[in-house]
Amino acid sequence: MSGTGPRESVFPTRMALTNTKLRLKGAQTGHSLLAKKRDALTTRFRAILRKVDEAKRKMGRVMQLASFSLAEVAYATGDISYLVQEQAKTASFRVKAKQENVSGVVLPAFEVDRVQGSDFNLTGLGRGGQQVQRSKEVYAKAVETLVELASLQTAFMILDEVIRATNRRVNAIEHVVIPRLENTIKYITSELDEMDREEFFRLKKVQGKKKRDAEAAEVQKQALAQSATTVVEQHSDDATESAGDLLSSKDEDVIF
Repeated sequence: MSGTGPRESVFPTRMALTNTKLRLKGAQTGHSLLAKKRDALTTRFRAILRKVDEAKRKMGRVMQLASFSLAEVAYATGDISYLVQEQAKTASFRVKAKQENVSGVVLPAFEVDRVQGSDFNLTGLGRGGQQVQRSKEVYAKAVETLVELASLQTAFMILDEVIRATNRRVNAIEHVVIPRLENTIKYITSELDEMDREEFFRLKKVQGKKKRDAEAAEVQKQALAQSATTVVEQHSDDATESAGDLLSSKDEDVIF
């Protein structure tokens, strides 16, 4: 039977068929757009994944160099942590956030804004100044790499969640909504065809009955006409016979 399977509870009318077809077209259009969005997000997700892998590898190398440079500073100058804490007045790095739109998904992106100048110009003045400067540059590079990794990791997590949700929507439309609407259309079409066949059969029966009634009325009319003709002929014959009798009969003599 057509229209079997999950379908919506609708009354089979032509208006319901038109509305269901419009809904099916909208569902197919939405499925196409969501599929394109999923493909675009997946492409960007894979690119970010490669960048995350590169940033993590880069972060490992930079932190290794930073640890070695700090060990060199400690060997050449000694413990300078108290000097750094005393001279730290303002932040040397500021993180700025911006937004990037990818197929309707807003991804945050972080950038490092390095303040010109330094509060540690006198650090290592006695000895180890070169090692301190090198360590400062290496750690600055480490901060920039860390911010870049944080930006990529945040975008990675957001895209992962959005892609999962988009996949669920695409699968729901493809395997639930569209088949349900198609089954509804098949059901309404079959019911309308059945109603048309019933209407055609009813009209055929009505026309047959009218034809039989017309034939019966014609037969009755012909019978009435024939009976009327017979009566007229009988009356004519009676009148002729009466006239003949009158002509053939003789009046008795009347004596005055």
